[in-house]
Amino acid sequence: MTDRIAIVTGASGGIGHAVAVRLAQAGMAVAVHYSGNRDRAQAVADEIVAAGGRAIVVGADVADEAQVAALFDQVEAEFGGVDVVVNTAGIMLLSPLAELNLDDFDRMHRTNVRGTFVVSQQAARRVRKGGAIINFSTSVTKLAAPGYTAYAATKGAVDAMTLILAKEMRGHDVTVNAVAPGPTATPLYFEGKSQEVIDRAKAASPLERLGEPNDIAEAVVFLAGPARWVNGQVIYANGGVI
Repeated sequence: MTDRIAIVTGASGGIGHAVAVRLAQAGMAVAVHYSGNRDRAQAVADEIVAAGGRAIVVGADVADEAQVAALFDQVEAEFGGVDVVVNTAGIMLLSPLAELNLDDFDRMHRTNVRGTFVVSQQAARRVRKGGAIINFSTSVTKLAAPGYTAYAATKGAVDAMTLILAKEMRGHDVTVNAVAPGPTATPLYFEGKSQEVIDRAKAASPLERLGEPNDIAEAVVFLAGPARWVNGQVIYANGGVI
Protein backbone atom coordinates (compact mmCIF):
# COMPACT_ATOMS: atom_id res chain seq x y z
CA MET A 1 0.00 0.00 0.00
CA THR A 2 3.04 2.25 -0.28
CA ASP A 3 1.65 4.15 -3.28
CA ARG A 4 -1.71 4.90 -1.66
CA ILE A 5 -2.84 8.25 -0.26
CA ALA A 6 -5.29 8.53 2.65
CA ILE A 7 -7.32 11.37 4.10
CA VAL A 8 -8.38 10.85 7.72
CA THR A 9 -10.91 13.35 9.05
CA GLY A 10 -10.89 13.99 12.78
CA ALA A 11 -7.35 12.64 12.93
CA SER A 12 -6.16 15.01 15.65
CA GLY A 13 -7.25 12.79 18.53
CA GLY A 14 -8.69 9.51 19.80
CA ILE A 15 -9.57 6.91 17.19
CA GLY A 16 -8.67 9.23 14.31
CA HIS A 17 -5.12 9.56 15.64
CA ALA A 18 -4.73 5.78 15.83
CA VAL A 19 -6.18 5.34 12.33
CA ALA A 20 -3.83 7.91 10.80
CA VAL A 21 -0.76 6.33 12.42
CA ARG A 22 -1.81 2.78 11.49
CA LEU A 23 -2.42 3.69 7.85
CA ALA A 24 1.01 5.32 7.75
CA GLN A 25 2.52 2.16 9.23
CA ALA A 26 0.88 0.26 6.38
CA GLY A 27 2.79 2.49 3.96
CA MET A 28 0.22 5.11 3.02
CA ALA A 29 0.85 8.83 2.87
CA VAL A 30 -1.68 10.44 5.22
CA ALA A 31 -3.46 13.78 5.25
CA VAL A 32 -4.13 14.45 8.95
CA HIS A 33 -7.33 16.48 9.12
CA TYR A 34 -8.35 18.74 11.98
CA SER A 35 -11.20 21.15 12.55
CA GLY A 36 -10.26 23.14 15.63
CA ASN A 37 -6.88 22.05 17.00
CA ARG A 38 -4.03 22.33 14.52
CA ASP A 39 -1.38 21.69 17.16
CA ARG A 40 -2.76 18.23 17.95
CA ALA A 41 -2.99 17.40 14.25
CA GLN A 42 0.59 18.58 13.75
CA ALA A 43 1.70 16.30 16.60
CA VAL A 44 0.08 13.33 14.82
CA ALA A 45 1.76 14.25 11.53
CA ASP A 46 5.10 14.71 13.31
CA GLU A 47 4.71 11.25 14.89
CA ILE A 48 4.15 9.72 11.45
CA VAL A 49 7.10 11.54 9.87
CA ALA A 50 9.39 10.66 12.80
CA ALA A 51 8.63 6.98 12.15
CA GLY A 52 9.60 7.34 8.50
CA GLY A 53 6.16 7.97 7.04
CA ARG A 54 4.66 10.76 4.94
CA ALA A 55 2.05 13.13 6.33
CA ILE A 56 0.63 16.60 5.94
CA VAL A 57 -1.82 18.56 8.08
CA VAL A 58 -5.05 19.79 6.50
CA GLY A 59 -7.81 21.85 8.10
CA ALA A 60 -11.48 22.16 7.20
CA ASP A 61 -14.99 22.28 8.57
CA VAL A 62 -16.22 18.91 7.30
CA ALA A 63 -19.75 20.28 6.85
CA ASP A 64 -18.58 23.12 4.56
CA GLU A 65 -18.45 21.90 0.98
CA ALA A 66 -16.08 24.63 -0.21
CA GLN A 67 -13.57 23.93 2.57
CA VAL A 68 -13.74 20.18 1.98
CA ALA A 69 -13.23 20.62 -1.77
CA ALA A 70 -10.20 22.79 -1.00
CA LEU A 71 -8.89 20.09 1.34
CA PHE A 72 -9.05 17.49 -1.44
CA ASP A 73 -7.38 19.95 -3.82
CA GLN A 74 -4.55 20.40 -1.32
CA VAL A 75 -4.03 16.65 -0.88
CA GLU A 76 -4.08 16.01 -4.63
CA ALA A 77 -1.57 18.81 -5.20
CA GLU A 78 0.75 17.46 -2.50
CA PHE A 79 0.53 13.72 -3.15
CA GLY A 80 -0.95 13.36 -6.63
CA GLY A 81 -4.30 11.78 -5.80
CA VAL A 82 -6.54 10.23 -3.15
CA ASP A 83 -7.10 6.49 -2.62
CA VAL A 84 -8.61 6.17 0.86
CA VAL A 85 -10.94 8.47 2.78
CA VAL A 86 -11.77 7.73 6.41
CA ASN A 87 -14.54 9.73 8.09
CA THR A 88 -13.68 9.56 11.79
CA ALA A 89 -14.72 13.16 12.53
CA GLY A 90 -17.72 13.20 14.84
CA ILE A 91 -19.18 14.50 18.09
CA MET A 92 -21.23 12.74 20.75
CA LEU A 93 -23.60 14.61 23.07
CA LEU A 94 -25.64 12.36 25.35
CA SER A 95 -29.10 12.90 26.82
CA PRO A 96 -32.43 11.09 27.03
CA LEU A 97 -34.57 12.06 24.06
CA ALA A 98 -37.14 13.88 26.20
CA GLU A 99 -34.46 16.11 27.72
CA LEU A 100 -32.19 16.71 24.74
CA ASN A 101 -31.36 20.29 23.83
CA LEU A 102 -32.22 20.48 20.15
CA ASP A 103 -29.22 22.73 19.54
CA ASP A 104 -27.09 19.74 20.56
CA PHE A 105 -28.99 17.55 18.11
CA ASP A 106 -28.35 20.06 15.33
CA ARG A 107 -24.63 20.22 16.20
CA MET A 108 -24.31 16.44 16.00
CA HIS A 109 -26.31 16.29 12.79
CA ARG A 110 -24.12 18.95 11.18
CA THR A 111 -20.87 17.11 11.93
CA ASN A 112 -21.89 13.46 11.96
CA VAL A 113 -24.41 13.45 9.11
CA ARG A 114 -23.78 16.49 6.91
CA GLY A 115 -20.02 16.26 7.51
CA THR A 116 -19.90 12.60 6.51
CA PHE A 117 -22.09 13.36 3.48
CA VAL A 118 -19.98 16.30 2.29
CA VAL A 119 -16.69 14.43 2.67
CA SER A 120 -18.17 11.32 1.04
CA GLN A 121 -19.43 13.42 -1.87
CA GLN A 122 -15.92 14.66 -2.62
CA ALA A 123 -14.54 11.16 -2.05
CA ALA A 124 -17.06 9.65 -4.49
CA ARG A 125 -15.90 12.12 -7.14
CA ARG A 126 -12.16 11.86 -6.53
CA VAL A 127 -11.03 8.55 -5.00
CA ARG A 128 -9.00 6.61 -7.56
CA LYS A 129 -9.80 3.10 -8.82
CA GLY A 130 -8.98 0.46 -6.25
CA GLY A 131 -9.71 2.90 -3.43
CA ALA A 132 -11.89 2.81 -0.35
CA ILE A 133 -14.28 5.09 1.50
CA ILE A 134 -14.65 4.20 5.18
CA ASN A 135 -17.27 5.86 7.34
CA PHE A 136 -17.70 5.70 11.09
CA SER A 137 -20.87 4.39 12.69
CA THR A 138 -21.43 3.06 16.22
CA SER A 139 -22.46 -0.20 17.83
CA VAL A 140 -25.01 1.79 19.85
CA THR A 141 -27.37 1.59 16.86
CA LYS A 142 -27.74 -2.09 17.83
CA LEU A 143 -27.13 -1.87 21.59
CA ALA A 144 -29.89 0.75 21.97
CA ALA A 145 -28.36 2.20 25.13
CA PRO A 146 -30.51 4.85 26.87
CA GLY A 147 -29.15 8.36 26.50
CA TYR A 148 -27.70 7.75 23.06
CA THR A 149 -30.87 8.38 21.04
CA ALA A 150 -29.75 11.45 19.10
CA TYR A 151 -26.17 10.24 18.60
CA ALA A 152 -27.33 6.84 17.40
CA ALA A 153 -29.81 8.53 15.05
CA THR A 154 -26.97 10.42 13.36
CA LYS A 155 -25.00 7.21 12.98
CA GLY A 156 -28.03 5.37 11.63
CA ALA A 157 -27.99 7.96 8.87
CA VAL A 158 -24.32 7.17 8.26
CA ASP A 159 -25.19 3.47 7.93
CA ALA A 160 -27.80 4.26 5.28
CA MET A 161 -25.40 6.52 3.36
CA THR A 162 -22.71 3.83 3.43
CA LEU A 163 -24.86 1.02 2.10
CA ILE A 164 -26.35 3.10 -0.72
CA LEU A 165 -23.12 4.82 -1.75
CA ALA A 166 -21.48 1.41 -2.11
CA LYS A 167 -24.03 0.62 -4.82
CA GLU A 168 -23.78 4.06 -6.40
CA MET A 169 -20.04 3.50 -6.88
CA ARG A 170 -20.69 0.68 -9.36
CA GLY A 171 -18.13 0.87 -12.16
CA HIS A 172 -15.61 2.88 -10.14
CA ASP A 173 -13.83 -0.02 -8.37
CA VAL A 174 -14.16 1.80 -5.03
CA THR A 175 -15.45 0.06 -1.90
CA VAL A 176 -17.60 1.81 0.70
CA ASN A 177 -17.92 0.43 4.23
CA ALA A 178 -18.44 1.63 7.79
CA VAL A 179 -16.75 0.68 11.04
CA ALA A 180 -19.02 0.64 14.11
CA PRO A 181 -16.94 0.70 17.31
CA GLY A 182 -18.28 -0.36 20.67
CA PRO A 183 -17.08 1.22 23.93
CA THR A 184 -13.56 2.43 23.20
CA ALA A 185 -11.07 3.96 25.61
CA THR A 186 -10.88 7.51 24.29
CA PRO A 187 -11.34 10.87 26.04
CA LEU A 188 -14.65 11.23 24.18
CA TYR A 189 -15.91 7.98 25.68
CA PHE A 190 -14.75 8.64 29.25
CA GLU A 191 -16.18 12.16 29.42
CA GLY A 192 -18.99 12.34 31.97
CA LYS A 193 -19.05 8.59 32.74
CA SER A 194 -18.81 7.12 36.23
CA GLN A 195 -16.46 4.25 37.03
CA GLU A 196 -19.52 2.03 37.51
CA VAL A 197 -20.69 2.71 33.95
CA ILE A 198 -17.19 2.06 32.59
CA ASP A 199 -16.92 -1.21 34.52
CA ARG A 200 -20.26 -2.38 33.15
CA ALA A 201 -19.07 -1.63 29.62
CA LYS A 202 -15.92 -3.68 30.21
CA ALA A 203 -17.94 -6.61 31.55
CA ALA A 204 -20.31 -6.53 28.56
CA SER A 205 -17.59 -7.83 26.24
CA PRO A 206 -16.57 -11.50 26.38
CA LEU A 207 -13.01 -10.16 26.23
CA GLU A 208 -13.73 -8.21 29.45
CA ARG A 209 -12.18 -4.90 28.49
CA LEU A 210 -12.87 -1.73 26.58
CA GLY A 211 -11.70 -1.45 23.03
CA GLU A 212 -8.53 0.47 22.34
CA PRO A 213 -8.14 2.95 19.47
CA ASN A 214 -5.66 0.58 17.82
CA ASP A 215 -8.30 -2.18 17.79
CA ILE A 216 -10.50 0.05 15.68
CA ALA A 217 -7.59 1.18 13.50
CA GLU A 218 -6.89 -2.45 12.56
CA ALA A 219 -10.40 -2.79 11.16
CA VAL A 220 -9.88 0.39 9.14
CA VAL A 221 -6.56 -0.70 7.65
CA PHE A 222 -8.17 -4.01 6.64
CA LEU A 223 -10.95 -2.20 4.78
CA ALA A 224 -8.50 0.31 3.32
CA GLY A 225 -6.27 -2.31 1.74
CA PRO A 226 -6.73 -6.06 1.46
CA ALA A 227 -10.51 -6.25 1.97
CA ARG A 228 -11.47 -5.66 -1.67
CA TRP A 229 -14.38 -8.11 -1.50
CA VAL A 230 -15.90 -6.50 1.60
CA ASN A 231 -18.22 -3.81 0.30
CA GLY A 232 -21.42 -2.12 1.48
CA GLN A 233 -21.00 -3.42 5.02
CA VAL A 234 -21.10 -2.09 8.58
CA ILE A 235 -18.31 -3.83 10.50
CA TYR A 236 -18.98 -4.03 14.25
CA ALA A 237 -15.59 -3.66 15.98
CA ASN A 238 -16.76 -4.08 19.55
CA GLY A 239 -15.18 -7.15 21.11
CA GLY A 240 -18.39 -9.17 20.91
CA VAL A 241 -20.65 -6.82 22.88
CA ILE A 242 -23.59 -7.50 20.55
